[in-house]
Amino acid sequence: MNIREILGIAPVIPVLTLSDLAHAVPLAEALVGGGLRVLEITLRTPVAIGCLEAIRKALPDAIVGIGTLTRAVDFAAAGRAGAQFGVTPGLTPELAAAARGARFPLLPGVMTPTEVLAARLAGFNILKLFPAHQAGGVEMLRALGAPFPDVLFCPTGGITRASAPEYLALPNVVAIGGSWVAPRTLIDAKDWQGIEALARDAAALKRS
Repeated sequence: MNIREILGIAPVIPVLTLSDLAHAVPLAEALVGGGLRVLEITLRTPVAIGCLEAIRKALPDAIVGIGTLTRAVDFAAAGRAGAQFGVTPGLTPELAAAARGARFPLLPGVMTPTEVLAARLAGFNILKLFPAHQAGGVEMLRALGAPFPDVLFCPTGGITRASAPEYLALPNVVAIGGSWVAPRTLIDAKDWQGIEALARDAAALKRS
């Protein structure tokens, strides 16, 4: 699947930072059960790769990617673990080169018009606006829509359940990334039913 097809599966991509391998599968089961099949595991903890491998083995219907790819070597590790897509917070020539040799499609991060230009020149026209809220949020995306009508975005960073509908109403937003569907408090409490309810609510959000 290409990145457009992956982002088209659900309106919200859960962005997950896991510190306990035992939480990976039940959390993924709750999210997929609620209708969010596409999951991003951030490469911010020592167990991230193990969590991806565990989810891929236990839930073949889930589409699991690795986020926070910041070095070229991260792509190889993610590929070996079975990542189905990758996400970066920004884009450098080294990361673009690594993406071309990767086994999975990439959603590269941008924050400014100059970075959009660079990403498009590198062959990417579906981008992550990050950090979305701090970069100007909905108004920034509206402003980017005019000079870049051929670019679609998956904004991530600072988006809440309250602000999600406004983002998804934009014609240049294909999906949004969010962590509110799996808050740390519910993960620590192993409240998988509560997380499934949040996922079901997020999966029902309407896109433009």
